[in-house]
Formats: sequence, structure tokens, C-alpha cells
Amino acid sequence: MSTTAPSDDIGTRLRLVRQIYGLTQRELARRAGVTNGAISLIEQNRVSPSISSLKKILDGIPLSLADFFTHNFAASDQVFFAAAELTEIAFGETVSMRMVGGNLKERALQMLQETYQPGADTGEEMLRHQGEECGIIVSGSLTITVGAQEKTLQPGDAYYFRSDIPHRFRNPGPAPCVLISANSPPSF
Repeated sequence: MSTTAPSDDIGTRLRLVRQIYGLTQRELARRAGVTNGAISLIEQNRVSPSISSLKKILDGIPLSLADFFTHNFAASDQVFFAAAELTEIAFGETVSMRMVGGNLKERALQMLQETYQPGADTGEEMLRHQGEECGIIVSGSLTITVGAQEKTLQPGDAYYFRSDIPHRFRNPGPAPCVLISANSPPSF
């Protein structure tokens, strides 16, 4: 096994990219119009492809040469999160937001499990920020105000709105409200 970093090893990098995109060697070869053996030899680092050959192969994914050489395809980004690994964003003792993934740098989406205790409220001052947000009520009830609209949602109900419209969340019920939400771009 090679100890060369994937960015310096075209064969290893090609194999990682192909696997990330869920392609077999045969499927990539068919898409690119090359032989299955050519893909195999490149991935084993037994041949070094010309720039034009590599571009032809990457066009079958599709992926640019620049992305192929600059993107970090190593399996270092965490994909799965145990419940205990969710990052807690607490707003006092009445509102809990548990975020999937702690590092939001370069992410376009933020996913949360939110819990509002009975009487919990995001505050008298309406929230407002760039982006969009949506959510689905899992249990309890939640009154959501978006601009001039207001509605109390029950389990299974959902919302979706532009976040630059002033909005507010509050739990009017006797039980905690749990919901799953997402916002883009991340705002917390």
C-alpha cells in the first residue's frame, strides 16, 4: 500500500473519487469511453495518464481537473453522528438546540434537533437573518410567527420560510415541543 498522500497519488485519488460517486471501474470506463483496464492500471499506479486522458476520464464523473486535484476527498469528514455527538446550543434552560456536526465552516446547511420547554419563547424581539429555514414538529406544539402570519403547529406539521422575514417561536403547550429543523446558510 502506498504511503503517498492522495493529492500526490493520482491512482489513489481516482479510486477515492470513483467510490465517492458510487461508480464501478467498468461504469466509469463506459462513461469515459476508455477501457476498464485503463482505469484499473491508473488506480494501481501502474500507468500515469496524460492530462487529456485524465480529463476524459473525469468528464465521465463529471469532475473538473481543478476539483480533482484541489478537493480533499480523504474520508476525514465525519458522516455519521451518535446522539451524544450532537453539539448543544443552549438558550437558557428553556430552549435546547442540538446541532448535527460541530464544524459549520464551508457548509451550506445546518440541521438541528430543537426542544422548547412549556412556555419557552425565542423572545419578544423577532429574529431575522439571511437564508431560509424549515422544520417538522415531532412532538408537542409550537406557535410560529412569520411576519404577519401566525400558526400553532402540531406533530407532523411543518414550516418553511425566508429567514429575512421577522420570525418568532414559542411553545404554548403543557409539554415540551421537539422539532427537527434546517437552515441555510447556517445561522448559529
